[in-house]
Amino acid sequence: MYRHILVATDGSERSAKGVDAGLALAKATGAKVTALTVSEAFPAFDLVTKLGLYRDQEAIDRYEATCSQLAGVVLTGVAEQAAAGGIACDTLHIPDSAPAMAILETAQARGCDLIVVTSHGRTGLERFMLGSQAARVVQAATIPVLVVR
Repeated sequence: MYRHILVATDGSERSAKGVDAGLALAKATGAKVTALTVSEAFPAFDLVTKLGLYRDQEAIDRYEATCSQLAGVVLTGVAEQAAAGGIACDTLHIPDSAPAMAILETAQARGCDLIVVTSHGRTGLERFMLGSQAARVVQAATIPVLVVR
């Protein structure tokens, strides 16, 4: 059925449900897993930084180090969970990227045949302001996407 499943996680409690579902499906189908976490650019909401008008390199370096450290913790946890279940698992952290774009590009580059993402269930103004990475993945994916809530 599936041979290579991309499991995207942000390390949140809610995304743990997606990790659990992705690993269970991998175990049931004998698929390997790529666990992915993505860190947005510093700071993701600051247009001035994106335009290059703000350069506090020390703050940017601290942010990137924190993101890298968090990604390591998150991905180590997924790798350990996969190993405990006898599931082959690679891990990948992509810094400075939009999550949906990184998920889609990784799935294509790694030859995945399923993407597992978690919906955080945002609605109304919160969804308008923050967007929905899961919805963006579903809209643009060329392979099946399992959305876990």
